[in-house]
Amino acid sequence: VLNAREGWWQERKRAWASLGMKSEVGRADELTYSGAAKSFDYYRQKEGLRETSQEQGTSIFDPVLCELAYRWFSPDGGVVLDPFSGGSVRGVVAAKLGRQYVGCDLRQEQVDSNRAQWDVLAGDCMTAPVWHCGDSLLIHKHAAGTEADMIFSCPPYADLEVYSKDPNDLSNMSYPDFIKAYREIIAKSVGMLKQDSFACFVVGDVRDKKGNYYNFVGDTVQAF
Repeated sequence: VLNAREGWWQERKRAWASLGMKSEVGRADELTYSGAAKSFDYYRQKEGLRETSQEQGTSIFDPVLCELAYRWFSPDGGVVLDPFSGGSVRGVVAAKLGRQYVGCDLRQEQVDSNRAQWDVLAGDCMTAPVWHCGDSLLIHKHAAGTEADMIFSCPPYADLEVYSKDPNDLSNMSYPDFIKAYREIIAKSVGMLKQDSFACFVVGDVRDKKGNYYNFVGDTVQAF
């Protein structure tokens, strides 16, 4: 059981953050419709009792979780495929750990922001992350020839965060249409995975706007 509130985790998270990663760049502020529910830390900062707050209205992928998954489930120098590559964290962490990262995202703005982040953070890394711009339903074409040692991704949580107005954006779809496209993207991604290798999706429970749960975790399991 991993506990992201433990001291060692938070110290490692701060170490990654000290590189200057800004994974929220390229996405709008306050994407989540629950963004009004702020943490205790946010209000202490607002009241001037703390200098900074890590609170975000737009989700930021945890680099420590990313690091652990890569170290445990992919080989040194391996290829990591990410069919939902919004944000820069997963690509930056992969490169810093000596993995070749290949991601795909629908929005050019996000891809450009990820690439700009890498230009700042690259340092002496010899292998840069690769971000393709395009619909992940065509990932087998955008990332043609990729033979992945691991699939690692954090897909859209249905319509919890709406990333664009593009009708091909999964976050704009009804849940049945979302799941249909989601299953196809997973199937095509797995088709690019080497034998005896791992796939890991980071998902959680999510509700619709009326407060009812989707069966997103179960639907992800069924898709795989």
